[in-house]
Amino acid sequence: MAAALGTAVVWAISSLVSTTPARALGSLPFNRIRQLVVFVMLAGLVTLLGRWQSMDTRDALIMVASGLMGIFLGDTALFATLARLGPRRTQLVFSSHAPLTVLLGLLFLGESLSLKSGLGSLLVVVGIWIAIVYGKRRAQLHTWEQVRGPLWIGVAFGLLAASGQALGVLIAKPLMDTGVDPLAAAALRVGAAGFCLSVIRVLPFAAVRAQTPLTPRLFWLAALSGFLGMGLGMSLYMIGLTYTSAGNVAILSSTVPVLTLPLLWLTTRERPALMAFVGAALAFSGTAMIIFG
Repeated sequence: MAAALGTAVVWAISSLVSTTPARALGSLPFNRIRQLVVFVMLAGLVTLLGRWQSMDTRDALIMVASGLMGIFLGDTALFATLARLGPRRTQLVFSSHAPLTVLLGLLFLGESLSLKSGLGSLLVVVGIWIAIVYGKRRAQLHTWEQVRGPLWIGVAFGLLAASGQALGVLIAKPLMDTGVDPLAAAALRVGAAGFCLSVIRVLPFAAVRAQTPLTPRLFWLAALSGFLGMGLGMSLYMIGLTYTSAGNVAILSSTVPVLTLPLLWLTTRERPALMAFVGAALAFSGTAMIIFG
């Protein structure tokens, strides 16, 4: 439970760090830099600790498949959403991965929710939607509140990101129950995504190339985003899958939008609306019900 909540905190910070480089470079080039930097970090750490032995070839292939769905597809779509809708709206759409993961866990993994945890999950989802939908005041003018391009395209990318995340978890969860090392699992997932993002770089499409030159500042922002979101956040997520159900991990980590609100307030100096705090209170109440349910 603590690992899942830790994931939410780290992902909330990462989403703010990611907005500027994702918009400057484009979602594919930005995500490629993130994945490659994080893979070097995680692979080096796993090798140093000698934890590759926790997986055989079949396990590795399953984790690669999970990485392709959850990170290559899911993360790339997520940052396409972030570049178009900004962090607040992106988290609104992406939060749909939580109920989707719960549903898939119930249907395909044989997971179950107690009545108390089920009510808590509902409170979290409702709280998130209230916090994001009513979390903006008319006076807020920060660039992160701007929508770039058609709104429906950003929403479509967000739903694709949520679906990729849920499917990636569905693939990885049974293997995590067998005792596979979470760091090794995270390294393989990230490595698979980074490899695919590097391969498609040769395609003759503008989207696979950086929209602006890669400056040292953009590189270090992308690297920091990768370390927080993929290195630390994804490792915590995989640890969470080891000790609790995929549904609980998804619900608890989906509190990212609520945690993003105070961070946005600190960053932009623009106070969220009152209903944002109402939604946050509901989400945290639901989280408490899940933890103690």
